[in-house]
Amino acid sequence: MKFLKTLGAAAPVTTSLVALAGALTVSAPAFAQTKTITIDGSSTVFPVSEALAEEFQKAKKGEVRVTVGVSGTGGGFKKFCRGETDISNGSRPILRQEMDECAKNGIKFIEMPIAFDALTVAVSPKNKFLECIKVSDLKKIWEPAAQGKVMNFSDVNPAWPNKKMSLFGAGADSGTFDYFTEAVNGKAKATRADFTASEDDNVLVTGIERDENALGYIPFAYYEPHKEKLKAVAIDEGKGKGCVKPSLEAVTAGTYNPLARPLFIYISTKAADKPEIKEYIEFLVTKGPALVKEVKYLPLPPAAYATAYKHFKEGRLGTVFGGVPEIGVSVEDLMKRDAKT
Repeated sequence: MKFLKTLGAAAPVTTSLVALAGALTVSAPAFAQTKTITIDGSSTVFPVSEALAEEFQKAKKGEVRVTVGVSGTGGGFKKFCRGETDISNGSRPILRQEMDECAKNGIKFIEMPIAFDALTVAVSPKNKFLECIKVSDLKKIWEPAAQGKVMNFSDVNPAWPNKKMSLFGAGADSGTFDYFTEAVNGKAKATRADFTASEDDNVLVTGIERDENALGYIPFAYYEPHKEKLKAVAIDEGKGKGCVKPSLEAVTAGTYNPLARPLFIYISTKAADKPEIKEYIEFLVTKGPALVKEVKYLPLPPAAYATAYKHFKEGRLGTVFGGVPEIGVSVEDLMKRDAKT
């Protein structure tokens, strides 16, 4: 990621002119100190924050530096609730235990949805038999009881080859991990453990690309740039809609279920009072939709950004989820809810 550099050494402090009448000291103007916005959290949200940070820094011409870390949603909330960051990126809503930790440390926050993702099940293009998969079959693969038992593709479906699966999925600190396990297995964090896990989605992409027997799940923004080396598998929810491939159009139409999900940022109220944070959030709601689309996520409807910005300016605290994740909720519905702290 390209960051602007912090201003270097200050200008010479003084210039002295000595006259017969005495000494005159002229102070050179000092450069204004560069302000910093610290962001951390979800690797899913990272492409959006990276693009916003770069454009915002250009617009501010070096007056503000934005740092964006990738600790995973859970790791980001740990830092956020310790007061170490201004903004936390989340690919799922903040959970009750995280809210309690924030409260213990006096950290209050504002929740803002910023985009939608089509969480993508991907395999190698060399896989010629898997074009669509039922959610019930995903559960057979990923549920805790599958560990050590469901090892080959044929263990899931006898019509599939008797080849050992190489599984790739999000790490335990990832919001993608929480969302996928909730959507597929019915309980967040409930999963088999014998798979290659990482909070860095680029690691998962590389693993799936290199193994013709791979199957994994990644955010759509990580699939799209690699679609020549990956194959997206259509999802059959099992409710008569048939197979639906991940796409922004399918998310918009509400047909890509249950793996369509909103993405969030959380702003500390202490940070929200800073002028640079106010400018960054205003930049997000005005320039963000185009950048969200550029990095291959789905922008929210204009009215949703307007409502989110209104909530920010009013300082509406808490989360509309109350610390409990939900599957298949639309942003329009979220905007109508009252936040809970």
